Amino acid sequence: MKKLLFLPLMILGSLTQANAQAPVTSGLETKNGPVMTFDALEYSFGNIKQGETATHEFKFKNSGKEPLIINNAVGSCGCTVPDYPKEPIKPKGSGTIKVTFNSTGKMGIQDKTVTLTYDTDKSIVLHIKGTVEAAPANPTPAETPGQNGGATISTTPAPQVMPTTLPETTKPKN
Repeated sequence: MKKLLFLPLMILGSLTQANAQAPVTSGLETKNGPVMTFDALEYSFGNIKQGETATHEFKFKNSGKEPLIINNAVGSCGCTVPDYPKEPIKPKGSGTIKVTFNSTGKMGIQDKTVTLTYDTDKSIVLHIKGTVEAAPANPTPAETPGQNGGATISTTPAPQVMPTTLPETTKPKN
């Protein structure tokens, strides 16, 4: 009896495992049209400090039989900016959707979305999420990132150079 119960459970477990590893598709598939298949629909950037940005590239493939045209990509707010391919993606071709989240003015747990519209009437939603922590109140010069490749910029004022008055020279009279 135990063997009869164990065998169906093993089969069910292996089917569930195979399903968990399948790529994520839009769910709106047609027989001959484009099919947008993503490696993942969600990305967690973990913890970042307020004012920092988090960027992720969502990879996708056109697993359909016709070219895939992305009509639009819209972030859930102005802090989430998507960049997507404007050219058609050929069948079996691939591309990326680059999503940048700017944490300025945000605090706590964040879950932002990007809604992609493709093939005129199909859509799919991507999620970028994580936690924004408070930035240090008064960062020291060593904690202040620079604009040129991450170099540190000192906030110490430069020394002042004071002009000096030179004595006038007298010219001999003729």
